[in-house]
Amino acid sequence: MAMLYLASGSPRRRELLAQIGVPFVALSVDIDESHCPGESPESYVERLARAKAAAGLAGVPASTAAVVLGADTAVVLDGQILGKPRDRAEALATLQALSGREHLVLTAVALIDAQRCEARVVSSRVHFRSLNASEIEQYWATGEPQDKAGSYGIQGLAAVFVSALHGSYSAVVGLPLCETAELLAEFGIPCWQKGIPHE
Repeated sequence: MAMLYLASGSPRRRELLAQIGVPFVALSVDIDESHCPGESPESYVERLARAKAAAGLAGVPASTAAVVLGADTAVVLDGQILGKPRDRAEALATLQALSGREHLVLTAVALIDAQRCEARVVSSRVHFRSLNASEIEQYWATGEPQDKAGSYGIQGLAAVFVSALHGSYSAVVGLPLCETAELLAEFGIPCWQKGIPHE
């Protein structure tokens, strides 16, 4: 059986893979995440997931039987991708824009080996209750929004903002486990393996 490599520095993706009992080795990859003119959010996340997987495979010795997983998540409001906040002002503005509204979270997962690359894109709808300025400020002060797409983490303190979710919870966190398990099976990697997943 091929060894699985995770081309991601995200601790959340590591935790999700561990949750379904899949051993893996984590790789650090560096790709250009610039948005191309006219590119749809769906195309953007799939392109980045594939690029991360390919970059990861390029870093594995050619003699190794390897499968590499890449993933990317985007928060989308009114057709615009909301990235990680550059500063406090941007985070506060983003959270205010999400307040009382529904937004999309798109997560792509891609698997690649020496022969092929397959990908899936999962779309989920997340609805925030109305937020007041004080709690937005308090949330920023926790430090949680600083490295999160859309300036929030559903698996963390921002769970209290989410009044409804239609779609995949794990995809909103960063890795759609149902679709990931299907892709892993296509590449001959089962879930629920014995032993402790490693990095």
